[in-house]
Amino acid sequence: MTNSINAADWSRILQTHGPMVWRTVCRLTPSRQDAEDCYQETFLAACQTARRQQVQHWAGLLKHVATARALDRLRQRLRQPQNRTTGLDPEVVDRGVNGPPQQAQARELGERLREALTQLSIQQAEVFCLRFLEDMTYQEIAQFMGLETSHVGVLLHRARQQLQTLLDPPASSSRRGEREVCRE
Repeated sequence: MTNSINAADWSRILQTHGPMVWRTVCRLTPSRQDAEDCYQETFLAACQTARRQQVQHWAGLLKHVATARALDRLRQRLRQPQNRTTGLDPEVVDRGVNGPPQQAQARELGERLREALTQLSIQQAEVFCLRFLEDMTYQEIAQFMGLETSHVGVLLHRARQQLQTLLDPPASSSRRGEREVCRE
């Protein structure tokens, strides 16, 4: 079965969902160039999917594909130390963060989270991003990934446990000593 979407439909899809796809890829990719590549790859993959089958929920499909493409790109970049960057261009950093110190902290946390996500299984990373970065429900994630809703919950639980371990460095003995002094 071949489905056909005309130029006006694609224009509407891009206009409606383009900003959401851009935010999705920017949250996960280490550079603007990577974000642009993932953005294009996302819509190309969506076009190919639309040719094979009728798309019922464009936002869900695009979030799923954008997250998968961005995670793939992130894994590629982090495997090559010479290609690591210090984070997204300032223009794509969350606008809700005020002041240089908070922006620096947000960038650092974002970089640490991106690196930690590459250490999760592909399914765990994708489920985590779809749930917590894209605010999709368990049911939506299950539908677009072809999983049972309960399995989405298991993957999220495992991802959160692993991320907590990866992002919470063990307290050094000097820091423990400082805490003890502060408690007295």
